[in-house]
Amino acid sequence: MDQNSLKEFTDPEYWNTRYSKNNAAAESYNWLCDFSTIEPFLTKHLPSATMGPKIVQLGCGNSTLTKELYDLNYHGQISIDFSSVVINNMRMKHPDMDWRVMDVRHTEFDAESIDVAIDRATLDALLYGSLWDPEDEVRANVKAYVDEVARILKPCGKWLYITWRQPHFLRPLLQRPDIWDLEVESLADQPGGGGMFEYFGFLMVKHVQAKEKQLAGV
Repeated sequence: MDQNSLKEFTDPEYWNTRYSKNNAAAESYNWLCDFSTIEPFLTKHLPSATMGPKIVQLGCGNSTLTKELYDLNYHGQISIDFSSVVINNMRMKHPDMDWRVMDVRHTEFDAESIDVAIDRATLDALLYGSLWDPEDEVRANVKAYVDEVARILKPCGKWLYITWRQPHFLRPLLQRPDIWDLEVESLADQPGGGGMFEYFGFLMVKHVQAKEKQLAGV
């Protein structure tokens, strides 16, 4: 896929058109890998469903991930996407779940209101061109997104990000040493992992004192 095509992924109208088509991908599409590959990583780091955590699915698309976690009793999920077409489709498909039109770079959530943020290749869609030296627009989009996740997470809140991108490219974009701790796991090392491609799970855990540091501009 050429870089112009990848850049289209940052435009909601591209996705509105894609999700308006009458084909299998418009009905349901799971990026990267199936749930069995990512479930061990998610269940390892998610709070118990009995605690009723508030979870946001970032750039949910028409993935089955929200439903799969809902079936594991995670009912406090809010699934957001900047495509109004896919959100309307998912509301009709799963009216018992919470679907909202929002841009992950500028959400409507209150500060420190989310226990867990989940990203399944949404950040990947913002990355085009050379990752050795990202374009200014790529850096700006990624910074806005990462800063927004940092804003909405509660202290000790978690961001779980699943990607096929190599960690050495992503660490510099995701690191916020004054806001959270960052760890990376190979999903091939998880039960049920492996396969032809290697996928990675990034875990960012927000510091208890992150709010004071953010306000101070440290």
